[in-house]
Amino acid sequence: MPNLYGKSWTRKQIQKYAGASWQTGAVRKLRFAEGPEDGTEVFQFDAGNGLQFNVLPHRALDIAGASFCGASLCYHSHTGEAHPAYYDPQGIGFLKTFNAGLLTTCGLSWAGAPCEDEGQPLGLHGRISHIPARQLKYGEEWVGNTKRLFVSGEVRESHLFGPNLVLSRTISTEVGSHTIRIEDKVRNENFEKSPHMMLYHINLGFPVLSENSELAINSNVWARDPFSASGLDDHRRFTTPAPNIAEQVFYHDVKADSKGFASAALLNPSFNQGQGLGVQVRYRKKELFRFAQWKNQRAGMFVCGLEPCNCRVQGRDLERQEGTLEFLKPGEERSYLVEIRVLPDNNAIEEVRSTIVAKRPTPKKRVRRKK
Repeated sequence: MPNLYGKSWTRKQIQKYAGASWQTGAVRKLRFAEGPEDGTEVFQFDAGNGLQFNVLPHRALDIAGASFCGASLCYHSHTGEAHPAYYDPQGIGFLKTFNAGLLTTCGLSWAGAPCEDEGQPLGLHGRISHIPARQLKYGEEWVGNTKRLFVSGEVRESHLFGPNLVLSRTISTEVGSHTIRIEDKVRNENFEKSPHMMLYHINLGFPVLSENSELAINSNVWARDPFSASGLDDHRRFTTPAPNIAEQVFYHDVKADSKGFASAALLNPSFNQGQGLGVQVRYRKKELFRFAQWKNQRAGMFVCGLEPCNCRVQGRDLERQEGTLEFLKPGEERSYLVEIRVLPDNNAIEEVRSTIVAKRPTPKKRVRRKK
């Protein structure tokens, strides 16, 4: 039953008190009308309990804005939620339309730093987040006394003589819930094997992220490059944003629980005069067996990226050279499950902290090639 306003409600009780369905939580389809967002459609989710988020069907059903009781959960870059027509695939051109938001999908056939792989120039983080979805379905459905809100569709990354990968995605939540559920399937519809790199770029920002925040994670950790290695001991803590601070990236081997799920959480117990606010990322480790932490403390670009993935972020050429590049066989399909959960107060924060940080391994100081 939905838990709203401190009470559990049956479907019949809610329908007695409310008129339109969106009065107590709904998903509605809207459209931006100016700026680089002009023409971009958006599915606006309202879980009825303070959790709201926007899903962009023109951008691979990625999650843009997200908030809880008016407080933003994610980082928004200066670019805005630009229409995919503005996408620049060359080099780091991806950043010109990288809104960040709560989720930017990177992949499907490559992700990470720009590189040249077997004579093919590859831009930053792949194409998928700039490809519109097809076969869209969205709505609300009651399952007993549970009201589910959802949107689903297919996104195809393909070109002639190249990959033909299909992402089938469903984003959902429930009225009264604090959790966003991302269920993906990636299928190779070519008759040859295809490289497959998948990274969930989850971008947490102010006010969840502040100098009072900490990262809760149970992992072995190492740095991507020498500058990141200089901050390895403080990878779980954050400072006040300042100009000209370079980004740092850390790789984690996160310990999974008995059900095969790994998780990490950004916690801010000082938020709102000590009420607390946090976000937990939980994912199935079997498929997403790597995890990257993006720590960017630069003024105006203050963000902590928590990124479940099946690759590193240093380019497809490096993965191929080191024999770690993932492939999908012809007709092969791979499933992924990621959950993003709001921790609304310090009670929830302490529960998650005690669950995740039971025993923290000693960091492994390894260094990888700079991005």
